[in-house]
Amino acid sequence: MLFLVTLGVFLLMEGVTWCTHKYVMHGFGWYLHEDHHQPKYDGFEKNDAFFVVFAIPSMALFYFGSYTSHVYLTYIGLGILCYGIAYFLVHDVLIHQRFKWFKNTNNWYLKGLRKAHKIHHKNMGKEDSQCFGMLFVPVKYFKQFKK
Repeated sequence: MLFLVTLGVFLLMEGVTWCTHKYVMHGFGWYLHEDHHQPKYDGFEKNDAFFVVFAIPSMALFYFGSYTSHVYLTYIGLGILCYGIAYFLVHDVLIHQRFKWFKNTNNWYLKGLRKAHKIHHKNMGKEDSQCFGMLFVPVKYFKQFKK
């Protein structure tokens, strides 16, 4: 049962991420997200502060789950942590190549994610962007790569 809690939170985090990306990062949090939409960036960005924003609830849930009788809080925190790891691997490593670990992937799903994110970054400004998700993006971005 606790595995299902973790899995459910992981899947729910895609919706949280989509909403946060669209309404916070491209809204009142644009000040922190703007440098991420610049053509060339190296090292840390102001946008990396969002990792901390998402890590704090996860750490708090681990803490309260460990020191109270509400063990399910730990598994909610684990779901957030697992999504954060997936986000880092997909967004920062695969898509933006901040680390050169998966440079030559030929997987249709990963190529579709990369294509959707490129469409998102095509617009350099705060307004009129699309494709705010990270793991679930419109099917049209996968069709050209699926064999």
